[in-house]
Amino acid sequence: MLNRMPLRMPADSRNWLRWPLILAMTALLCACGFHLRGTANLPFKSLYMTFGANSPLGIELRRNILASGNTQVLSSAEGAEATLDVLAETREKVILTTNSSGRASEYMLYYRLTFRVVDAQKKELLPATQITLKRDISYNSSQELSKAAEEVLLYRDMQSDMVQQILRRLAAIKTAQPTQPETAPAATPAPVPAPSK
Repeated sequence: MLNRMPLRMPADSRNWLRWPLILAMTALLCACGFHLRGTANLPFKSLYMTFGANSPLGIELRRNILASGNTQVLSSAEGAEATLDVLAETREKVILTTNSSGRASEYMLYYRLTFRVVDAQKKELLPATQITLKRDISYNSSQELSKAAEEVLLYRDMQSDMVQQILRRLAAIKTAQPTQPETAPAATPAPVPAPSK
């Protein structure tokens, strides 16, 4: 009776096959909107934000800023070096494609935020800026509950992406540095006329 020996790939071959798998997994993570979260390094020590008290975006953004450890998020504009002024925050669901019956088969989800940043003197550090994120989602009337849950997850993913984009824009702000007053050059003394002989 023949002994069946398990076939083993050489170690070099296994290592060679591992890299395509790693690259494929990385591509899938990027396609799903996965990002490594960095520490925000903001150019001001204190910040006030005009989000509503229960805004999910405001809560997540506040948590990320506080995690950096170098910026305080204040509950009022008084004493804040800068204010993040929320001008608009909207969500929209648009039909992307329809089936042969004319019913929606795919939607596009939009998440938009418009904001600006001003300093304590109301001088604009960042003019009105709009960030627009979008995700597509298929629709099936026989899977309404699962599709509704998927929509919630997609908006949550966009919210996390929005937080990172806001942090990048805040970190790029160049705060005005106090300028030293220009001193006039010293006047050259007029020559003293020689006494006449």
